[in-house]
Formats: sequence, structure tokens, C-alpha cells
Amino acid sequence: MASITNSRHSEINGDCVYTLPKMQSNKVTVVLGAQWGDEGKGKVVDLLALNSDIVCRCQGGNNAGHTVVVDGKEFDFHLLPSGIINQKCTSVIGNGVVIHLPGLFEELKKNELKGMEGWQERLIISDRAHLVFDIHQQVDGLQEAEKGKNSLGTTKKGIGPTYSSKATRNGIRIGDLLGDFHMFEEKFRTLAETYKRMFPSLEVDIDGELAKYKEYAIKIRPLVRDTVSYLHKEIKNGKKVLVEGANAAMLDIDFGTYPYVTSSNCSIGGVCTGLGLPPNLIGEVLGVVKAYTTRVGDGPFPTELHDDTGKLLQERGHEFGVTTKRLRRCGWLDLVVVKYTAAVNGYTSLCLTKLDILDTLEEIKVGVAYKLNGKKIDYFPSSMPELSSVEVEYITVPGWACSTIAIRELKNLPAQAHSYVKLIEDYLQVPVKYIGVGQGRESIINVA
Repeated sequence: MASITNSRHSEINGDCVYTLPKMQSNKVTVVLGAQWGDEGKGKVVDLLALNSDIVCRCQGGNNAGHTVVVDGKEFDFHLLPSGIINQKCTSVIGNGVVIHLPGLFEELKKNELKGMEGWQERLIISDRAHLVFDIHQQVDGLQEAEKGKNSLGTTKKGIGPTYSSKATRNGIRIGDLLGDFHMFEEKFRTLAETYKRMFPSLEVDIDGELAKYKEYAIKIRPLVRDTVSYLHKEIKNGKKVLVEGANAAMLDIDFGTYPYVTSSNCSIGGVCTGLGLPPNLIGEVLGVVKAYTTRVGDGPFPTELHDDTGKLLQERGHEFGVTTKRLRRCGWLDLVVVKYTAAVNGYTSLCLTKLDILDTLEEIKVGVAYKLNGKKIDYFPSSMPELSSVEVEYITVPGWACSTIAIRELKNLPAQAHSYVKLIEDYLQVPVKYIGVGQGRESIINVA
């Protein structure tokens, strides 16, 4: 019966660009952050993009920050997929992303000056993506100020207010900007007036903003299309698609340390909803895990270090945010966190990054269990007071006390470093496929 149904669908919809998951052997590869972000996803995506035809962003906005080092040049990306540096690769900003157009054009210009060429021919933006306006960023700051000591430590990039506009259905999409401008103007004026009622101190130059967006509409138009049909068509034609998750699983609005999270789904579900792809099309899911743990902003952090070791990790790892320049809080690797995000995301393999930052340590601790009131728990707490109260159970392993930066083959890693990688694999029951020991793409050891 199934074969009759499929052949009939093919006959009736011979020109249909949407893929039929049952018939599709070409799968999408996904790269996701497994902790609180800043794991080094950009470098991994840059490497995998060399063998990909299309690289996609599916959620978040310019609150994300990915650094890619190519031939000694450092490129910083916030809205752009990291794969855009590869001239043979098309980059897609999907419908689930929220886009601040002034920030996007500024990012393009900065990277152009560093040598990124020809992006106009290989960047595609979804017409369904929502716009982040300056007013959203102003509101973000005002909302944070209202919270006082209970502020969340947001990037103030307007991401939360934009997703709120989307959810309350008064958001404005790229397609609206490129349609009837009178309708766009009406929607923008309504949005601005709504916020001005909520925040009387808010000042908005509505006419000035509209004049700017008339210009942005001209600049952005050549890049915009329906990305859902585009991706389905290209996958059907055998193109290799790579998805770059922004932020990370512990910042996911549903599964992260709520409310100290971002405003989108940065777990596997966000790939489907942010690009219009069914789960059947997802193949490998690569979880990126830093060899220790960091987080930016407020919120519970069970393995955080407040001592000299924490400072050492901060200094050796250059732990400050690409987007905010804020210092990152540092701590030991927390495998309870990674096991939880592995359960949510279904990692098929891992990339362990920044192993070299541990090179000078004589011994290393790894968090392997949480206790509450003296008893081990077998779940990850959703309550922040509860998570703040957990006692972490550690195991201590010897460090390797030598440099790994120049190592390019697994067999040349020190025995203690081997053991550290094996400990992670055994605990998570997920294989480590790549190991990062430096900044550039050449510093990734391919374990496979």
C-alpha cells in the first residue's frame, strides 16, 4: 500500500519541491551547543562547511556570537551562518531567526573589510523571518532595568521583545517589508504606539525609522526568498545541508535554565520549526562540548569555580563574549548538564573543544552527579532554587601537564588526555568524533 501511495503522490505532484521523508536518503547534519553557549560551534561549522553545499541558521538573532579563524584572520559572526566564509557554500538565514537589519549590514561590512568576498551571491534570507527593530532593543533594556536585582543579564539586542511580538502576532516579517509599504508603515506605527503606551518614557522617531526601512527594503530584496521550498528542493537534488544552532541547549527557552535563557528553541526542535524541515530529514546531530564549562550572564552554575583555577581557565581560554565582551564565568566540565542535553537533542557524536586550555593543570575535576539534601537525583532540576542548591559529585583525574596545541592526530595525544576523552564517551555513551586543540580549523583532530 505504501508504494502505491508514494507513486501516486509522485505522479500527481511531479513538480512538488517539498521532500517526501520516506523516500529521502539525503540527510541534514546539525551542529548544536551542548552547554551554555560559547563552545566553539563556529569553528566546527566552518570545518564541516568545506564538505557542505548549504549552511543554515534556524533560530536566535545577533545575540549569538561565533568566531572563525581562517588563514590567521579572525571573523566574527552574529547573524550570518559561519559557513558564509566558504565561497562554495550557500548560506541561509531561516524563518526562525529574528533579524536586525542595521546589525546585519554592519556585520557584512566588517567581514567584507577582513576579506569576505562575494557574499551577495551566496546569502539567502527567509521572507518569513521576523524583524528586530531598534525599538525592540530599547524595550529590552527598559524591561531589564525594571527587573532591578532580578535582571536576567540579557544582551539587550531586542531578541526577547521580538519573539514576544511574534507570539502576540503583532510582529513584522521580512516579507511585510518587501510587500505593500503602506501596510508595513501601518504595522510599524501600531507596534511603536503599543510600546509607547507600555513605556511612556520611550522615544521613537517613527518617520525616521520608516525612511531607513525604505532603503533597507531595496538593499535586502535581492537576498530574500521562500527558504522552505528552496531547502526542500535542494535536499531532494542531493545537496548537503548543514544547520548551525545558535546559543546552546542550556539556553533553550523550554529546556534551559529558565528564566536565564534566550527566547528561542536552540535545541533540536528549533531546527525543524526554524527551517521548515521534518524530523525524518535530520541525520547526524553533532553536540559541541567545551572541555570545561562556561556561561555568560546570570543564573545557576553548579560547577562554577571562584578560585585561581577559574581565573586560569578564563585567561587561557580568552573567555569573554563575542557579542557582549562580558567575561564568561568558568567551571569544571559538568557531565550532568551534557547528559541532559544529549537526552533532549539525541547527539549522534560529539566535538570536544578547547582541550588545550586544560594543558597546564595537574589534576582535573569532572561533575558526574547531583545531590539534593544528601541524596543523588536522576533528573535535571527545572527549579532554579533547586538547581542552585545541588551538591556536585566530582571525580578527579590526572592532567597531562604538556601542550597539545600542535597535535593533529589522536595517537599523539598524551595518555591522560586520551583517558579524559574516554571518560566523557563512557559517561554519555556518545562517541567523540572531533577534538579541538586550538583556534583555527586546522587545529581540530578528526577521531573517526
